[in-house]
Amino acid sequence: MDHSGHGMTMDLPPFTLGRGLVWSTDPFFLVACLIGLGLYGWGVVRLVRRGDKWPAGRTLAYAVGVLIVLLTMCTRLNDYGMVMFSVHMVQHMLISMLAPILILLGAPITLALRALPTAGRGRKGPRELLLMLLHSRYLRIVTHPAFTIPLFIASLYGLYFTPLFDFLMDSKAGHIAMMVHFLAVGLVFFWPIMGVDPGPHRPGHLMRMLELFAGMPFHAFFGIALMMASTPMVDAYRNPPASLGIDALADQTSAGGIAWAFSEVPSVLVLLALLFQWYRSEQRQAKRTDRAADRDGDKELEAYNAYLASLNARGR
Repeated sequence: MDHSGHGMTMDLPPFTLGRGLVWSTDPFFLVACLIGLGLYGWGVVRLVRRGDKWPAGRTLAYAVGVLIVLLTMCTRLNDYGMVMFSVHMVQHMLISMLAPILILLGAPITLALRALPTAGRGRKGPRELLLMLLHSRYLRIVTHPAFTIPLFIASLYGLYFTPLFDFLMDSKAGHIAMMVHFLAVGLVFFWPIMGVDPGPHRPGHLMRMLELFAGMPFHAFFGIALMMASTPMVDAYRNPPASLGIDALADQTSAGGIAWAFSEVPSVLVLLALLFQWYRSEQRQAKRTDRAADRDGDKELEAYNAYLASLNARGR
């Protein structure tokens, strides 16, 4: 039986990292990743040609994020992920938590808004449509924590602990849809928290930290639930191929450990990014204050000094 369409997954040899990283193309993700890299590269080149600057760090972050998706879906990790719960969980963590963070740090929406030409008066081009989407009620809903946090939690418990997971795993289209869903959930969850791009929901830095830590405990509990289970909980991985030489319950325990441990990695990365953004925001605010003081000749300071002088005169 071949769920993924990548090869004879039932005859896979025991998993090793070297075997897992062998190239095994998924056409959908290969094309999507190449388009994503190509469009981003076009935007950077367009800015550079007209004399604008674009931070190299953003380009690097975006490229690494997309390459992680490519590595996850276009190697034999995808084949092994069809028959090994532990490898599937590595895929899930990479594509839903690590890749989205790096892609968002690349600020692709900001790049698009700067690179795309305006359509002209009374016309709507790609840039205008993107702006309409950014200001739409739909986006305000899907990026609000009242939506993103439950969605993040439901993508774990509502998927793995219901028949939905087995249904999606039973076809190549279902498997692709599930992986696209993981990536989309990661993007909408982390975008309001630490995304560089503009968005309809952008609370203060302290509130963003609270949003981050509101979802992470549920992720850890999910991993612990898998580790503590005494029987296999997902039918798709209940009977692994004999060629793998693994026990289903032991593999499930490993999957739970991966889910539990990996939740700490993006939390630290996002927290560091938030602290850096907070620092940069304070620096910009200080510079604006200094420029305002230069423009008005420090009128507030002069007024305060005059007030102190008046108090001193009264004391005499």
